[in-house]
Amino acid sequence: MNYVTEQILGSLRDARIRKGFSQRELSARSGVPQSHISKIESGDVDLRMSSLIALARVLDLELFVAPRKTVPAIKSIIRSSNATHNNGLSDESEPMSPAYQLEEYDDD
Repeated sequence: MNYVTEQILGSLRDARIRKGFSQRELSARSGVPQSHISKIESGDVDLRMSSLIALARVLDLELFVAPRKTVPAIKSIIRSSNATHNNGLSDESEPMSPAYQLEEYDDD
């Protein structure tokens, strides 16, 4: 399993836990079979786009494609938003990790 896939699967699992959902409850809300959610979270199956979208919607996550050059600005906005949601106090002990990480390529 590659780093990007691990990050996405970890983000889904973390969001499910933060929402307080069991795999069974997430299954009922998303329409994705519980056994498939278990396999997705453990990395035993490839995550299909339709399943990713269904799970993200239920977990209040947003999926988008952005130009690579805008990723630093997007990360900054997310950090700022997280600090605001934490009453202006960012938790420096837990650095934010993106749900994905692009390889460093020079597209110029």
